Amino acid sequence: MKVLVSGGTGYIGSHTIVELLNNGHEVIAFDNFYNSKPEVLNRIKTITGKDIKFYKADMLKKDELEVIFNENEIDAVIHFAGLKAVGESCRKPILYYTNNICGTLNLISVMDKHNVRNIVFSSSATVYGETDTVPVDETMPVGHATNPYGETKIMQEFILSDLYKANNNWTVTLLRYFNPVGAHESGLIGEDPQNVPNNLTPYISQVAIGRLPHLNVFGNDYPTPDGTGVRDYIHVVDLAIGHIKALDASCGKKGVFIYNLGTGKGYSVLEMVHAFEKATGIKINYKITDRRAGDIAILYADTEKAKREIGFVAQRGIDEMCRDLWNWQKKNPHGFE
Repeated sequence: MKVLVSGGTGYIGSHTIVELLNNGHEVIAFDNFYNSKPEVLNRIKTITGKDIKFYKADMLKKDELEVIFNENEIDAVIHFAGLKAVGESCRKPILYYTNNICGTLNLISVMDKHNVRNIVFSSSATVYGETDTVPVDETMPVGHATNPYGETKIMQEFILSDLYKANNNWTVTLLRYFNPVGAHESGLIGEDPQNVPNNLTPYISQVAIGRLPHLNVFGNDYPTPDGTGVRDYIHVVDLAIGHIKALDASCGKKGVFIYNLGTGKGYSVLEMVHAFEKATGIKINYKITDRRAGDIAILYADTEKAKREIGFVAQRGIDEMCRDLWNWQKKNPHGFE
């Protein structure tokens, strides 16, 4: 299959391209390098021994998308491109709504014009909002997100679902991620936050490598075994494989298909800290601070639907997540620079 990957040099996009190539797919990709580096392309080729056709393009520029579709026969799109920093989205909501919503509208408009109507969308568990029900399954109502980034995911899900309602020739797959962590086992690609990390595990690894002085743990008075928040963490390679499973399952089908991608297990913040310490032999300095507004105590996935319908089960546990994250961080102490 010829697959276009938007945001192809990003953290999840790059790992998914590796798995697409490993599974015999032909890949075309684009990115504007807002939150990634061109070096990722060299690393992908080193890992796979294969080339991809790449375009430096911005999805807000419809003419640049037209060039990609005019020059390639595309069977399906895996859509990662978008801004994703929660804190930044609160400071710059107009930027996030403009980029994520308008960009997706441009992409699906060009897809429709070129009769490419199979899209796998990178969504998020944040669409469930503040829920006290765990595990969360795909039948639960989409809630009100706690930040503009999450609201853009909800809106994009609605847009894509409405697209199918208007034209039943579309195949729309919405993949709701939990918390991607880790890196490719080679240590050649991994998460490379451009500023201070927003997510737990890259923050831990930057403390371990000496780039940050300590980890802030937001609250230790939640109703959990150690008082810290519990989340579902999934190895990024498992997450990438989940995209391949979803893409393969979409062939010949029409409709809107929704899947949680997680492990179905919850780990607390301190459990993740201690697992990383075990994997590295390095003591992680951390400080307990006040809770953050909007954080909930426990959130993890019900993964039965993905197992049943697309045959996806995460294979890598917390030890592999921490091992591969540290391997990436050691080999790339300053990311791709």
